[in-house]
Amino acid sequence: MPANGLGVMPRLRYLVSRARRIDVGSVFARAREVHEHHGKPVPAVVVDMLWSAATKQVGFQDYVDYDFAMLTAAERATYMTHPVSNQLSQKYDHPDFRGLFQDKLAFNRTFDEFLHRDWMEVVEGNAAQLEEFGRTHGTLITKTPMGQAGTGVRRYHAADITDWAQFHGELRKRGELLVEQAIVQHDDLAAVCPGTVNTTRVTAFFDGHKAHILAVAQKFGRGAVSDQMTYGGFYTMLDENGHARSAGYDSHENVHERHPESGFVIADFQLPYFDQLAEFIDRVARVVPQVQYVGWDVVITPTGPVLVEGNWGAGVYENKPSVSGIRTGNKPRYRAVIGF
Repeated sequence: MPANGLGVMPRLRYLVSRARRIDVGSVFARAREVHEHHGKPVPAVVVDMLWSAATKQVGFQDYVDYDFAMLTAAERATYMTHPVSNQLSQKYDHPDFRGLFQDKLAFNRTFDEFLHRDWMEVVEGNAAQLEEFGRTHGTLITKTPMGQAGTGVRRYHAADITDWAQFHGELRKRGELLVEQAIVQHDDLAAVCPGTVNTTRVTAFFDGHKAHILAVAQKFGRGAVSDQMTYGGFYTMLDENGHARSAGYDSHENVHERHPESGFVIADFQLPYFDQLAEFIDRVARVVPQVQYVGWDVVITPTGPVLVEGNWGAGVYENKPSVSGIRTGNKPRYRAVIGF
C-alpha cells in the first residue's frame, strides 16, 4: 500500500494541545512509578518522558505501560502509541459516520446482524415489553447510549425485579435506555472468569477491499459486568494463532500470572474459534466502510464470534516487555497495512 503520511500539522496540533493541558504533577507521579519499577532517577525519567512526547509522539501513560525506560530507541520505535493512534482515527474515520459507533443504540441498529442477541430500547410506555424481555432472558444488561470504557453498563436479574413499571422508570431516569440479552461466552473463556463476559479487542483497518487485523488483545474481567480496567480488568496480547503471549497486566502496574479468582494461568490461554476471527472482522468492517480504523470488541461464544461494539477511537493495546519478555510492539504491522 502506498505511504499515506499523517502529516506535520496533526503533530504540531497535538504538541500544542498537549503543552496546554500538561499536568506537571501527573508527569512526576508517572516518573516515580517508573523509578520504582526500573530504578531510573526521577529527573532523568521526566526529561525522557517529555522528550519522547515532543519528538516521538509517546503518551505519558504509554511510556509507563510499555516499559520505555528499559527499551532502546530502536525498540521504542516499534511501539504503537495513543497520539499516533488518535491521528489515524482522525484521518481514516469519517466524522459524518462516527456517531454510529459513539451511540450504542445507533450501533446496535447498524450492526444488528452481527450481535446475535436480542436487544430493545427503553422508551415511554413500553414497561410491559421490558417485563416480557426480562422474563424471557432472565439476565438484563443495560447501557447508557453514550457511555465509554464500561461506564453506564449494569446487570440486573429479572428474578430480583418486583415492580417492572418502577424499574422501567428508573432505567429511563438513569439514561439506561439500551437493554440487551446477556451473552453466553465459550466455556474456555468462562474457565478464566465466569462472572464477566470476557471480550477480545481486535484492532483492524479496512482499506476498501479487505479488513486487516493489526493487533489482538484478550481482556479478562474480575466478575463485574465489564472487563474494563475501571472494573479491575486486565489484558494479554494474543499471537498470530490466538494464544496468549504472556501473563496479564493493566495500566496500574498490576501483573496477573494467574487469574486472581479462578487461578487460571493466563499465559496458557488459547482463544477458541480464532480461525473465524479474521473473516468475521472483514464482514463487520464492510458495514460502515467510511470508518476504516476501528477497535472491535468481540466475544467468542459456543458457536463463534459475536459483536459487542466498535470503537472509532481504537485505543492501543501492546506488549509489556517486563511481563512478556517481548521488546517489540505492533507498529510495523500498522505501517505495513496503513502506510504512514
